Amino acid sequence: MGGVGIIWFRHGLRIHDNPALMYLLDTVDVVYPVFIFDGEVAGTTLCGYNRWRFLYQSLQDLERQFVQQGGFFYTFQGKPTEIFAKIIKEWEVTHVAFEQDPEPVWQERDTSVKDLCDKMNVEWKEAVSHTLWNPYEVIDENGGKPPITFAGFQEIVQSMGQPERPTPTPDFRKVKLAVLPNSQKLYGLPAFEKIGPAIETELQKKNIWRGGELIGLELLEGRMEHEIKAFKEGTCLPNQYTPNLVDAPMSLSPYLRFGCVSVRLFYWRVTDAFNKFKNDKLLDKGINEASVSVQLIWREFFYTMSVNNINFSKMKDNPICLQIAWKEDPVMLKSWKMGQTGYPWIDACMRQLRHEGWMHQVGRHAVTCFLTRGDLWISWEDGLQVFYEWLLDADWSICAGNWMWISSSAFEKFLSCPNCFCPVRYGQRMDPSGKFVRRWVPEIARYPDCYLFEPWKAPREVQEKAKCIVGKDYPEVIVEHKSAAAYNNEKMKSISQFLQEQNVALRSYCAPSDEREIREFSWLPDDDDDLTDEEDLEECEQYHTVTVKVL
Repeated sequence: MGGVGIIWFRHGLRIHDNPALMYLLDTVDVVYPVFIFDGEVAGTTLCGYNRWRFLYQSLQDLERQFVQQGGFFYTFQGKPTEIFAKIIKEWEVTHVAFEQDPEPVWQERDTSVKDLCDKMNVEWKEAVSHTLWNPYEVIDENGGKPPITFAGFQEIVQSMGQPERPTPTPDFRKVKLAVLPNSQKLYGLPAFEKIGPAIETELQKKNIWRGGELIGLELLEGRMEHEIKAFKEGTCLPNQYTPNLVDAPMSLSPYLRFGCVSVRLFYWRVTDAFNKFKNDKLLDKGINEASVSVQLIWREFFYTMSVNNINFSKMKDNPICLQIAWKEDPVMLKSWKMGQTGYPWIDACMRQLRHEGWMHQVGRHAVTCFLTRGDLWISWEDGLQVFYEWLLDADWSICAGNWMWISSSAFEKFLSCPNCFCPVRYGQRMDPSGKFVRRWVPEIARYPDCYLFEPWKAPREVQEKAKCIVGKDYPEVIVEHKSAAAYNNEKMKSISQFLQEQNVALRSYCAPSDEREIREFSWLPDDDDDLTDEEDLEECEQYHTVTVKVL
């Protein structure tokens, strides 16, 4: 023991399962917790009010916890290397520790701080805890390249063994948490109004998301009750395959995105619960440990795919992304963004995103497909920027990976999937009661169920009785789905044929491994109902259910 350490927070905004913090507690005598607002940290380059507030609340939670432990939480504004150069000298720092931020957008920042520490003879420690496995080690295990299929990724990580379990609860009695004179005045968390964006005054929220470790851990407990109940009933992922769109959300993704809840803690809580409560119903359905943690493994996959690809969030110079000639249409893009497409299911999803910063995964798939290959043929990059701004859990790599998949730009079998998420039928299936649509598109709340998802089909007298005239009180559809989808499908075929004629190396692109993987990614239930395949496809209309094989 001996020395002075800084625990540098960026993501990983938590005390529990924090190996970088544990390293300092076992190494030094004095610890300073530090966060630096540099205009980019934690995705604040493009960040709307809701996500900024969530980040700020998470920092407030950390501040409260360190104060309760007899310490202080030090915040700065500026360039990290300049801040560190100053405080390392003033505080006589000997050690700096931080959680690995594996995405390439953070590497220049982190490398510059590491170099500074080396120059100033300061020991630095980078701990892996934002991901289950170290993505660089996954790539090494795969021969120096990221696995191009999800199935291949699963094989690699299974060969590496289970992720490490969470670290013990920190014991702050081992160290002194430094409190400098005038700490609150000099280093306290700035008022939100000075660093965050202004709220759009007309936004109305049904669910308020609150950031922070303590809130996240409470939510985890409620989520585990939900998961265990499903295990006992012989199912898994209950709010994915049968989503509840109207009650308070149970997703932990915003808390995982900011690291308020440890992904390793979540993984092992779910895995241990499955092993404790697994039964014949689960095993007969082929449900295993991999099934119950598949969401977290997808998260790992996208992180790993992005690690050495600084252009992962773009089309240009992105080696895994097909170069598709999307069209530019600012008017249609704005209609989609503001929830004014004339399709109630799409508009409800986009309005929830704008107002609350949240949208269930089934909604994300629907609006992504609608904007890109399904209906509007607008670039996934445009949609990605909207998600980066508004989405609470907008993660640089995961958001981009999802947009590339659904738009058939990557992680897709070479544009071989002509079907798309119908903006009518898919909504009816995911929101059978219509409560979600009525909540977010109140203009049509009085419409009968039979016209709720297709208000333009309602007779004039029905529209008048519902006090909502299509084209006046609620917009006409901005595109006719069936014809647009058919037209876009033909464009996909033309692009595919052209690329094949140009001898494009198909294996350089990612692809799903099989139909089950498609269903898991899209949250489609297995075909265990009484419908035939033909009836199921007819019910879902343009549903995303075609069989896809490994390239």
